Amino acid sequence: MNLIHLRSFYNTVKFKSISKAAKMLHLSQPGLSMQIQSLENTLGVCLLNRGRRGVELTEEGKIVYDYADAILALEDNIHLSLKKLEERNTDLNIGSCRSMGDYALPCTLYTFKQIYSDINISMHIDSTFSIIKKIQDMTLNLGIIQESSVPNDLECVSILSDELVLVASPDSTYNKISIDDIYNIPIVMREDSSATRLNLENILRKNGLDVDKLNIIFSFNSPEAIKQSVVSGRGLSFVPKITIRQELRNQTLKKVDVKELDTKFNYYISYRKNHKFSKSEEIFMKFITSKSRCFCY
Repeated sequence: MNLIHLRSFYNTVKFKSISKAAKMLHLSQPGLSMQIQSLENTLGVCLLNRGRRGVELTEEGKIVYDYADAILALEDNIHLSLKKLEERNTDLNIGSCRSMGDYALPCTLYTFKQIYSDINISMHIDSTFSIIKKIQDMTLNLGIIQESSVPNDLECVSILSDELVLVASPDSTYNKISIDDIYNIPIVMREDSSATRLNLENILRKNGLDVDKLNIIFSFNSPEAIKQSVVSGRGLSFVPKITIRQELRNQTLKKVDVKELDTKFNYYISYRKNHKFSKSEEIFMKFITSKSRCFCY
């Protein structure tokens, strides 16, 4: 039995008029009549006598109307109970790639908590590709990732633009280099599975460089390990600018300009295409895409 058709029948009896019920339900009169007729066909009985004075219940219709009153009340209570449960669920679990999770989001989450004190926030920090996998297998619903090859089953909304900056120790003799000079510098690189490394390699390839010929002295899966290696003069590295703002201000690292090399990229908040946001997730989505988000800089 179709509950929509049952509700149409119920409201028709309640208003004692097909025209009034159709107006309330935002249906045409023929459309409403077809729904009632479909219900009658399903039950195999005539429910209404239609006349100039409106509609009257048949004996069978009286029985169905009484049950409809109880059934539709139960349906309304189901929706109400689910809504109350959703409102009580104030947990918010998000994932983030390391560069955003370690350096930009702490301030954002603090500001969010100041505004929405009843929402309990938990953040899992991992690589971009690990966060993508956790969203796909439903371990996480929301994840902040670096620009990468995103699967078709995920939606992505851009939240921040950044760039990869070549940095060296303050004592380094490097200040400005050409694109071809990149072959000659000792590079400390992120690990193979890193979105930062993938983005850098794609950018270098677009500029005609053979990434297999780079002088990579070692790789780390930790932005902090990379920064410490560069600070101590062991090599240079391309890192997201958001991860080194403090070091640039304190002059413990210096930026090396690379002529005519555009290294801009974006960060996104990602989720499954078929995912229905909880109330807390919906609030966070609006916040993270607004001007109130307050990333750490």
